[in-house]
Amino acid sequence: MRVHDNVERAVRDAFGDRRTIGMRRLEGGSNKGVYRLAFADGGTCVLYRWHADEGFWPDDVAVSAGPLRGGLGRDGFLARHSRLRALGVRVPKVLAVSGDDLALIEDLSGGSLEALLARDPAAGREALAELRADLMRMHSATGLTPEDPTPCEETIAERGRKALAEAASRVPRIAEARTRLGYALSTRLAAVTPRSARGLIHGELGPDHVFLDTEGRPVLIDLDGSVVFDPEWEHAFMELRFGDHYARLRTVELDPARMDLYRLVHHLSLVAGPLQLLDGDFPDRDFMLGIAAWHTEKVLAY
Repeated sequence: MRVHDNVERAVRDAFGDRRTIGMRRLEGGSNKGVYRLAFADGGTCVLYRWHADEGFWPDDVAVSAGPLRGGLGRDGFLARHSRLRALGVRVPKVLAVSGDDLALIEDLSGGSLEALLARDPAAGREALAELRADLMRMHSATGLTPEDPTPCEETIAERGRKALAEAASRVPRIAEARTRLGYALSTRLAAVTPRSARGLIHGELGPDHVFLDTEGRPVLIDLDGSVVFDPEWEHAFMELRFGDHYARLRTVELDPARMDLYRLVHHLSLVAGPLQLLDGDFPDRDFMLGIAAWHTEKVLAY
């Protein structure tokens, strides 16, 4: 069954006789296919397709365990989309769904926040302020049921141990430092004081996962990893991805001990994950190798 046939059926169900004249795969989407559809009348929309032949991860690789695993398919995406909307967070409109693996999504014409920050820092700062308001609603949300009751710090420490083992099997310098790095993980975990409070996080929030609508307002995309979890996990990642702009995105009070643990695990994961991804047919090998090399130096600094 060809993708094109499925897409034409989905478009007919959603838009009647509106005719597609082009379909182009977009960057990203390691667990799903992301395409831009062009219509004969000049409009566009985005197609998400969750299917085994769309992902780039090798079959024998578990992307991540527990509540952070992502890649939960179309229904998982729709549930996360609804939860974010219920909090008043801006997310793309779902225009239609078809079968059990397709969704047609609003195409956000304003481009990415990453591009805006590079092109027009002043306008980017306004978007960051609105993004912070959305993140505050998410990170301070209460009464949400977590996907997994395991303490967040234990989930992350286990992720770190697996990432360390994988990185050590592939990077000789990390293999030489494995005992020291294992000690760094265990001591940081031991320093964390247990707590029950959690918020709602995006899961992989960088400026490339924020797009702008026609009015220049930020909209979160790639929602599959959204989860009820420690906001510190989100903030440790945002520090990496937003760089100098991160200070404008501070939300709730953060636990320094959790931040220390989570920073280390992000670095380990960003060595192991890109190298595992390259066992498959991911197209931009140099980009992933560059990520792994940069985070190797960060890991070894521990």
